[in-house]
Amino acid sequence: MSGDNDATVQFTLTDIDVGSRLAEALMQHAGSAGGEPIAYDDLLTLARGIYPKDATLGREVPVGIGAKLSFVQAFCKASAYPDLTSLVVNKLTVRPWPGCKGDVVAETRAVAGFDWSDADARLVAYANQARTVVPKRLKPRKERPADVAWYAFYCSHRAECAQIIGNDKQEIINLLMAGLDPETALRRVLAAKAALGALS
Repeated sequence: MSGDNDATVQFTLTDIDVGSRLAEALMQHAGSAGGEPIAYDDLLTLARGIYPKDATLGREVPVGIGAKLSFVQAFCKASAYPDLTSLVVNKLTVRPWPGCKGDVVAETRAVAGFDWSDADARLVAYANQARTVVPKRLKPRKERPADVAWYAFYCSHRAECAQIIGNDKQEIINLLMAGLDPETALRRVLAAKAALGALS
């Protein structure tokens, strides 16, 4: 497969929107759980509890969480905040999210002891700025056209798609709805699976 875009680092509007919701959920968790870790699926459940009518968030699956956590991490770094993503772990291995580097224990302590009360306004401003640099070519599409585009790609690339199982297809459809092409979406999901390992 070819392509000159590194889809693992390029944020879509969905990455920004869902990432913002996850940042809010992590801030709430940091304040109430005292630095306790939270698994990918539990984080999605917590965010859905805060935003029950958010259809995009409702479609999210754990395999797609990496780019959204990268957005959260970029927000924390740009704001000189402790890294909220240090709280996020794989439920099976209890290992931190692969994007979290450095002393995770010290970072989780910093997150737990930080006053997040003023972070919401900064998060809104950061997300608004991030939306301005999303490439114009990433035009969102509805679910049915995304599903049709994936099926056409799948039919002509069955060997490359052999590792797509379970919720992987849902994440590919989410990425197509966010404006990525099928080849880039497939690369991004395969990279996420390799980085995150088993999630169930």
